[in-house]
Amino acid sequence: MAYTIQEIATALGAKAFGAVDLEIDGLAEPADAGTRHLALAMKPEYADALGQGAALAAVIWEGADWQALGLKAAIVAPRPRFAMSGLTAMLDPGQGFGAGVHPSAIIDPEAELGEGVSVGPLAVIGKGARIGAGSIIGPQSFIGNDARIGAKAYLREGVRIGARVVIGERFIAQPGVVIGGDGFSFVTPEPSTVESARATLGDQGDGTAQSWTRIHSLGSVTIGDDVEVGANSTVDYGTIRDTRIGNGTKIDNQVMIGHNVLIGNDCLLCGHVGIAGSTRIGNNVVLAGKTGVSDNIFIGDNVITGGGTVVLANIPAGRVMLGYPAMKMDTTMEVFKGFRRLRRLFDDVSELKKTVSKPPHNP
Repeated sequence: MAYTIQEIATALGAKAFGAVDLEIDGLAEPADAGTRHLALAMKPEYADALGQGAALAAVIWEGADWQALGLKAAIVAPRPRFAMSGLTAMLDPGQGFGAGVHPSAIIDPEAELGEGVSVGPLAVIGKGARIGAGSIIGPQSFIGNDARIGAKAYLREGVRIGARVVIGERFIAQPGVVIGGDGFSFVTPEPSTVESARATLGDQGDGTAQSWTRIHSLGSVTIGDDVEVGANSTVDYGTIRDTRIGNGTKIDNQVMIGHNVLIGNDCLLCGHVGIAGSTRIGNNVVLAGKTGVSDNIFIGDNVITGGGTVVLANIPAGRVMLGYPAMKMDTTMEVFKGFRRLRRLFDDVSELKKTVSKPPHNP
């Protein structure tokens, strides 16, 4: 779909200059842009690249001379990266899923579909499931018995929603998401070597090898409004109470959320994050890629972890953490600097040892 420069600027709350009736129907990086593209040249370092492409219009940085850049029209947004959100939403062609219910879909007669729900090929919707108006259920998706999904949900291909899961409005699930697998919860008849090792920080005790017995998951998963879950991520059922994810939280690809976990509002969980069972996470928490979180601990509001952090203990609100084990980021950086100095320290100590161990000089 084509938009004029003025239409785009108005939608973004931005300023438009030049030939504002010029139409574009796509976005491109400056060097790759054609005449029907809106080039994204949001920083001065993109100026040279504009000359390599054929863009007639661009989103440019504050104070740029759009005419000197060879453009016929320009948009200046007060926060260019935030403008990307609106731009990409306007120009997203989607996956091309058809409207209505595909003939190959299997929908239980007792399921309830709101107005305008689209159901793709080979999707399955179980007994008593309720899906809100305007939702899109992608091909080969599964929605279990008595699950509830709010209005305007968007489930991509192969999404699995377990029985009794409750999800709010405007939920987005990327391909392969699984909401409602059983929790990883097993127990032995007598105290296990794992329990002994954990209690003593290393001693397995005299326990013998035992078989593991499964603890079933009777809880469900409750997810708030405006939550997005990335491809191949999983959220486990709770054991007795529900696993919960708050409003506005965004979850990246290949994230694992264990049973009974509680996650607050507007959190950001980046790729390969793993959260073990019964951990509580506050609001506005950001866990960078490959952050691992141990079980039964608490992370306060507004905590940020750096990539690869391993959280083994509670973190108070507002901390910025890094490392294994997680420490305040400035402390971890000092530790890293110390590691780099170790070789020189060893050399200095070696030289000192040679000096003090020399026999006295006898004239």
